[in-house]
Amino acid sequence: MQSAIPGDERLNDTIQAADAAQPTGSAAGAPTQAPIDQETVLTVTHWNESYFSLTTTRDPGLRFANGQFVMLGLPVDGKLVRRAYSIASANWDERLEFFSIKVPGGAFTTRLATIQPGDRIHVSRKPVGTLVLDDLRPGRRLWLLATGTGLAPFLAVARDPNTWERFEEVFVVHGVRRADDLAYRALFERELAAHECLGPMVGDRLRYVPVVSREAFPRQGRITTLLHDGALEASVPTAPIDPAHDRLMLCGGPGMLADLRALLDARGFTASPSQGVAGDYVFERAFVER
Repeated sequence: MQSAIPGDERLNDTIQAADAAQPTGSAAGAPTQAPIDQETVLTVTHWNESYFSLTTTRDPGLRFANGQFVMLGLPVDGKLVRRAYSIASANWDERLEFFSIKVPGGAFTTRLATIQPGDRIHVSRKPVGTLVLDDLRPGRRLWLLATGTGLAPFLAVARDPNTWERFEEVFVVHGVRRADDLAYRALFERELAAHECLGPMVGDRLRYVPVVSREAFPRQGRITTLLHDGALEASVPTAPIDPAHDRLMLCGGPGMLADLRALLDARGFTASPSQGVAGDYVFERAFVER
């Protein structure tokens, strides 16, 4: 299904897939020489041949806002190679969690995909990023639009009690190529609502909206196409996205971000112009196209 908007979402070019580039990080302005700690890998989950997650210990001094990212580092051929990774765990969690794609031939993810519990990994101590709730104006509904591993920061946002205090409904829209790429599906369909602490806050206010582009699926296509056609809102179903009461967070590849921003701007939405200044929607400004 071709996009009605110029460009392509390029699902495998999400924030963790900038792997074929320079060895010091994949984000403009990211802390290439930031202080780092070594953390211990606790668990590794391989969702399929393309995606995996890992959890690590967390230094008690590490503080971050949900939606921010850090630099992960591993030794590769005698050099410390570092990449930017959104923190998927909430800031109240004692562990750190990360969600990654496996890039064939990637200098970093090829090594990361073989990591095992007990191994050590470098984690920078300077979280940064613009996907934060504080930069959104007050609203009634929150839409989290992600492709591929762009879901990672929204795993933290969805686990944030402040999210449920600020918004009446939260829509998690995750676009992938195949249905088995829908990592964390059970979290959004069942586990959050059943969580001992978050469950009473989440209740029936969470709407999980999976989108699959390359095989038959109840909601088939690209997020950009479905939003452009109005099919995204109709498939939930709910009222059309409106700047009067809807707020959005966007995370994915550069093409996807450009297309979604053009769509939202045409509907009258205003992006947060800079960190610390609220807007109708936010996107990760640090990541640049390689």
